[in-house]
Amino acid sequence: MKIRAISKKILAQLYLREKKSSAEIAKQYKCSENRINYWLSMHKIKKRSISEAVYLKHNPNGDPFLIHSPKTKDESFLYGLGLGLYWGEGTKRNKNAIRLGNTDPRLIKKFVEFLEYFYNVPKTKFRFGLQIFSDMSPQKAIHFWMNEINFPRKQFGKIIVTPARSIGTYREKTKYGVLTVYVSNTKLRNILCESIEKL
Repeated sequence: MKIRAISKKILAQLYLREKKSSAEIAKQYKCSENRINYWLSMHKIKKRSISEAVYLKHNPNGDPFLIHSPKTKDESFLYGLGLGLYWGEGTKRNKNAIRLGNTDPRLIKKFVEFLEYFYNVPKTKFRFGLQIFSDMSPQKAIHFWMNEINFPRKQFGKIIVTPARSIGTYREKTKYGVLTVYVSNTKLRNILCESIEKL
C-alpha cells in the first residue's frame, strides 16, 4: 500500500528504536528511499552517519560488548594495565579495529584478559596474525602461540614470513615470532582511545 506521509511517531519507532535503515523502511512502505529521507528531515529526525550505519549493519543486535567498570584493587590494576598496554604497544592508526602486537605471550594473554573482562569481548571475536623470520619453523611457532594463549588455529590468519636477521638480543626474544591480536570493532576501539585520552 502506497502512502503520502509517515507520522513522526511511526518513523521514530522504525528508524530510532527498531534501528531500521531508510531503505528498509522504504521497502516496507513501497516507496522510494528519497521519500523516507524527506520525511526524516521534515520530522527533524537526525540521520545516522555512514560509519554509524555500517556499524549498525554489522551489529544489528547492538554493541557486542558490555562495559564493566573496575571495582576492586585487582580489577583497577588489570584495567590500568590493559589501557597502558594498548597505549604503549597498540596500533591506533587503524580506525576500525583494536590491534596489539608483541613477542611475549604473557603480555598478549593479559591484554586478551583485559578485553574479555571489562568489555565482554567473546573469545570467538579475537583474531591473531603471526609474523616470523624465515629461519623459524612455522609449525613450531604457531603451535607455541596456540598453546600459550589457548586459542584454536582457525582464529589465526596466514603466517607472514620475513627474511631472517642477525642473531642478537632482540632476535632471541623473537624466536617464536611476533603475534598481533585483533578485535574488529570501531566503537570499542574509540572507547579505548577516549579512555586513554582521559588519563
